Amino acid sequence: MGIEIKSIKIEKPEEVNVIIGRAHFIKTVEDLYEALAESSPSLKFGIAFNEASGKKLVRFDGNDEEMIKLAVKNAEKIKVGHMFLIFLKNGYPINVLNRIKQVSEVTSIVTASANPLEVIVADLGEARALLGVADGGKVVGIESEEDKRERKEFLRKIGYKR
Repeated sequence: MGIEIKSIKIEKPEEVNVIIGRAHFIKTVEDLYEALAESSPSLKFGIAFNEASGKKLVRFDGNDEEMIKLAVKNAEKIKVGHMFLIFLKNGYPINVLNRIKQVSEVTSIVTASANPLEVIVADLGEARALLGVADGGKVVGIESEEDKRERKEFLRKIGYKR
């Protein structure tokens, strides 16, 4: 059997953020839940984790049915073991990434974005490997002085810089 490279589009509303990462143990879902729940009382999220062995199920949790359904639906399409997806609303990845990185089962973060995403996988028949993520669009130029000014103003407007 050969390797087939596939691109799988993440299905989500435009305003929803997604975090995709790798982890290694069945308790990942519960520990990610605790990390996210502690981060903000207004954060709405859904988590899905694909087991790589044992029953090989999509394990899931969260505090918002819409986000949970999105996480499960996308995890089931991707089918890569030891991968997790977190869908967020009423919050941003920047607010939770350090907490997620501190979860002992998490081995890496692949992406965190609200952009259109496609997950690139290698299908080996009995297993799939996560090769990477296409996030947003291609770069079309280099930042000008005007672009720099707009970036700095934007960060101050939304409160991330003073």
